[in-house]
Amino acid sequence: MSEKYKFNNPEGIYFVTCTIVYWIDLFARKEYSHIIIDTLRYYQKKRNLKIYAFCIMPSHLHLIISSNDSNESLGGIMRDFKKLSNKRIIEGISLLNESRKEWLLRAFQNAGKKLKRIKSNKVWQDGNRSIELDNNFILQQKLDYIHNNPVVSEIVEEAVDYKYSSAKEYASLRSGLLEIELLC
Repeated sequence: MSEKYKFNNPEGIYFVTCTIVYWIDLFARKEYSHIIIDTLRYYQKKRNLKIYAFCIMPSHLHLIISSNDSNESLGGIMRDFKKLSNKRIIEGISLLNESRKEWLLRAFQNAGKKLKRIKSNKVWQDGNRSIELDNNFILQQKLDYIHNNPVVSEIVEEAVDYKYSSAKEYASLRSGLLEIELLC
């Protein structure tokens, strides 16, 4: 397994960023964001992934996560999440009325050709950029960062207005797109 997939503390809570190859704005289309939501739900149920916060930006995904199961490696869960979501996204591109279909498939094929371990398309960049949130200051900083990312990027004016984020759950304690375990 790549060094980039290691999470040193199996009981830790981690801030994780996953980025689309070439920083393609794939999640500008809601259908691909829903693929990510559905895939995260699958890993919550099947692999005991605990999600504390999330934000799907146009070209990347931020998560605060841990594993509910000492037998499940968080690195393994993230590796498998990226593999399954990669497959589902490629299928989605083929099935949807996607104006960028040929360009997207060509970009993902080219990214996959660069590595021997990839058999066809590569949607995600290698690694997860994980940071263990081992104190309250860092935890709050990353939680604020995740929720304010769409505001800073000028997608919305208020964090709670962004649909593909857990900001609404934290502000109003209402259920959203994913089952979230609140941190504070």
